[in-house]
Amino acid sequence: MKVIEIAFTGYPVTDLPRARTFYEEVLGLVPSWVNGTEETAWVEYQIGQSVLALSNVAKEWQPSADGPSVSLEVEDFEQAIQELQTQHVTFSIEPFETKVCHMAVIADPDGNGLIIHKRKS
Repeated sequence: MKVIEIAFTGYPVTDLPRARTFYEEVLGLVPSWVNGTEETAWVEYQIGQSVLALSNVAKEWQPSADGPSVSLEVEDFEQAIQELQTQHVTFSIEPFETKVCHMAVIADPDGNGLIIHKRKS
C-alpha cells in the first residue's frame, strides 16, 4: 500500500447546527459540500488542499476530547488567539511557543480538540 494524501479529517458532533455555528462563525470556515439535512448531515470545509468534515450521521461515532485533533494553520497567531478569547472559546491548552511554532488547543462545543497553529519563519 502507498498512501498518497489525507483525504479528510472528520469530527463527530452531537448538535450539527451548534457545531456549524462554531466552525463557520467562530473559525470563519465556509462549507464546500453538505450532504443531508440541516439537523443531520455530513459537512465538508475545504482548507487549502485538505478537508475538515463534521458529521452526526453515525450514532456510533461520538465526540471525544481524547480523540485525534486537526491543526489549523493561521495567518496571525496573536490575532487568532484574541478573537477566540473574545468569543469565550474554551482553551484546553493555553497558547505556548516552541522553537518552531506557536500553538494552543481549543475545544469545539462537543469537546473535540483543535490546534491553533502558526509556524515560525
